[in-house]
Amino acid sequence: MVLFDFFSSPIGLGHVTRDIAIANNFEKNSTNFVTGSGAAKMLKNAGFGVRDVYNPPSFMIENGTLKNPAKWLWNYYQYYKDCKDISQEIIQHDNPNLVISDEDFASLSVAQTLKIPTVLVTDILETHFTKGLASLIERKMNKSMQEIIKNCDLVIIPENGDDQENIRRVGPIVRQTNFSREELRKKFNFQRKAIVISIGGTDAGLFLIEKATESISKINQDLEVVLISGPAVNKKFENVRNLGFVDNLHELIFAADLLISLAGKSTIDEAKVYGTPAIFIPIKGHFEQEDNAREEGFVFEDIKRLDKLILEKIEQKRNIISTNGAAIASDIIKKVMN
Repeated sequence: MVLFDFFSSPIGLGHVTRDIAIANNFEKNSTNFVTGSGAAKMLKNAGFGVRDVYNPPSFMIENGTLKNPAKWLWNYYQYYKDCKDISQEIIQHDNPNLVISDEDFASLSVAQTLKIPTVLVTDILETHFTKGLASLIERKMNKSMQEIIKNCDLVIIPENGDDQENIRRVGPIVRQTNFSREELRKKFNFQRKAIVISIGGTDAGLFLIEKATESISKINQDLEVVLISGPAVNKKFENVRNLGFVDNLHELIFAADLLISLAGKSTIDEAKVYGTPAIFIPIKGHFEQEDNAREEGFVFEDIKRLDKLILEKIEQKRNIISTNGAAIASDIIKKVMN
């Protein structure tokens, strides 16, 4: 019998990066992952067993702005129903001792119906994508989500703060490296000040690549630009070293002198833990990214002054933050089993 079925949302790569950090503290063969897209590829590269079965809907982005959020919410609802069917088949087949989910609520719903203990890893407790009439539907979905959260044996939130009821705040959950920053700079052949541009697992951040490379080209400095375009962008860019899809972004962030990124929670945490100065530009209208960016002092409109921000941030002093969030999370997950 499988010990853990770990369902990881494939919408972006931030979920799976923190899930890898947690699962690295388990015995390798104890966990079966379920996800899709680039997240599945990353897990396979890390040596985990994974079912690549989820096909998430894409965000519709125009000039950096989320378009038609009501349509996306409807597509997400259809995706949720598909995930529920898929997760039910897998859970019934595996009969795991525990179901862990990183923001895949379909699997939690199935597991709770089957009376299997559940653990949720999340950095949001409700969504705010829509306004007007569509918000009534979202409010109903949030109510269902709140009920699922309430019924979890454990909810892990990767931030600092007080615990409450079944919620444990464990601090940032990030992947570790065995290399020093100097060793990583040699590994990646960083000879000059290096700017890493990263947009995650989808093409939603294409606008940021274009704006960032344009802004850097106007700066009269000897800079090295490294692009992590991810698995969904095939466009060519000049005067950059495009590494495409990588499974060690945390090491590139550590080695870099500056990170320019969308405002995903996991990427923000990796930059903060490794002390790398960073600029986080959210997708406009994406409530989660806008909230994350605001906490770090950024808004979408900062994209218009990237050149000034780059010059300011690349000279900023590094400030490394220690965390053992992944170890704490894995330890309390194991206690659910005992």
